Amino acid sequence: MFLFVGLFSYAQDDLLDELDEEVVDEGTVSSTFKALQIVTLQSTKIAAPGDFYFVVSHRFGTVKNGFSEFFGLDNATTKLGGIYGVTDWMSVGLSRHTLLKTYELSIKYRLVNQSDNFPFTIVGYHSMGANSYIDKDDYENLAFTDRLAYVNQLLISRKISAALSLELAPSYVQKNLYNKDLENDKQFVLAAGSRYKLSNRVSLNLEYGYNFNQPEFYSQPLSLGVDIETGGHVFQLLFTNSQAMTDSGYLTNATGDWGQGDFFFGFNLYRVF
Repeated sequence: MFLFVGLFSYAQDDLLDELDEEVVDEGTVSSTFKALQIVTLQSTKIAAPGDFYFVVSHRFGTVKNGFSEFFGLDNATTKLGGIYGVTDWMSVGLSRHTLLKTYELSIKYRLVNQSDNFPFTIVGYHSMGANSYIDKDDYENLAFTDRLAYVNQLLISRKISAALSLELAPSYVQKNLYNKDLENDKQFVLAAGSRYKLSNRVSLNLEYGYNFNQPEFYSQPLSLGVDIETGGHVFQLLFTNSQAMTDSGYLTNATGDWGQGDFFFGFNLYRVF
């Protein structure tokens, strides 16, 4: 399937070619990132007004257990969602995750664009996740608000050259329900990501997050991905030490250890309408 996607991409007109222009009107820089996510971390790209993105993501189980679990393919988790461009500077999203049966609502808005007069693109991003897996039988006084987790991020990116883009993402995570023995309810994560363009249709992406409140049970999130563009699609193949795809889960609950060969394979598929 992966080989087919690569070959098929060269047989289509690239609907996203216009985004390859480095500078648009009034010296504004565009196409810092081609996908709405770098790997799992949000990028500063925002859906164009009126565009709807259908999102399908998978994170399989750890590859550490080898062939007995088919290198993780026996233990897949799924994300299905949609993102709509409300204006040229704001989009909203809604997704459902099989892991902990979580629903996630998000909003992303651009504050300023990189241009001849300003060195960065700055975007605000906020999400709220609701864990529907929690059973009231386990928590007698459980209220709906107890199911919620919030993420607030400031995404700061710069297109260094036609090939290289960088992003810094200070993030604040708050969880209303959490295990006091494993983590804190309020956590601050400084995340960073990069994209390096290998060809007109392929880029190599890397991201890392440092959690200042990280307990020993969890790892700092580290992910590597490859973007493959086809007409109307962006297909991302990736390896990560976090199986969670919610913003709060990815930033604070990575369970894999790269040094022990304990990481997860997955992909993101975006289709724009």
